[in-house]
Amino acid sequence: MNHPPIVSPKDWEAAVAALRTKEKAATRARDALAAERRRLPMMRIEKDYVLQGPHGPARLVDLFEGRRQLLLYHFMLGPNQQAGCDGCSMFVDQIGDPAHLHARDTSFALVSRAPIETIEAYRRRMGWTLPWFSSFGTDFNYDLGVGPKEPKVGEYQDGESFALSVFLRDGQAVHRTYVTTARGVEALGSVWSFLDLTPFGRQETWEDSPEGWPQTKPYKWWRRHDEYGK
Repeated sequence: MNHPPIVSPKDWEAAVAALRTKEKAATRARDALAAERRRLPMMRIEKDYVLQGPHGPARLVDLFEGRRQLLLYHFMLGPNQQAGCDGCSMFVDQIGDPAHLHARDTSFALVSRAPIETIEAYRRRMGWTLPWFSSFGTDFNYDLGVGPKEPKVGEYQDGESFALSVFLRDGQAVHRTYVTTARGVEALGSVWSFLDLTPFGRQETWEDSPEGWPQTKPYKWWRRHDEYGK
C-alpha cells in the first residue's frame, strides 16, 4: 500500500491539529451559508396541486401534516418504472426517524410521478414508512423543475430528475424557500443537515437568524424519538 508517512504521536497530533483549523473554518463557512439561506426570498406556490396518497387525494398543504415547514424529496420513480432509482433509494435508506424533525415543526415527504399503486408496492418492498405521494397526471414535477427533460407529450415518458425542495406554510399559503440537487443532496440525511436547509434552521439560540424566528437553547430540545410525545 502506498500510504502517507508514518510519524511519531507528537507529529501526528500536530498534523491533525493543523487540519482541524481548516475544518473549523469550513464549519463556520457552512454556518454563514445557512444564515444566508434563512434570509432567502420565498416563492409562493400559486397552483392548488392535488396529489395522490395511500389514503386518497392530498393537496400540497396537506403534506405539512399541520407543521409549518416541509422537506420534500423528489424521488425518481416514473410512470413507466416499477422500481425506484437506486441512488434515490440509497438516499432514503439513510433518513432517520422523522420524530426529531417533527420536534422542530418540520415534516418530511417523498413525491414521485409514478401512480400511487406503483409507489406503494415499492415502498413495501423497501420497508419504508415515510409519507410518499404520487404527482401522476399533474404538472407538479414540471412546474418545480424536476420533470422529464424532454418536451412534455404524455405521462409515460422517460427521464426523471431528483431534488430536495423546502417549503414554508403560512396558514393555507405555501412558499418554496430552497431547492438543491446533484451533489447538494449527498451531504444530507441527518437531522442537523436537513434543518440547516429550512428557513427556521435548527431553531437554536446560537444561530444567526432573522429577528422573530423561533429559537430555543441548543441540546435542550433533543429527545429519544419515542420521548417527544404529542
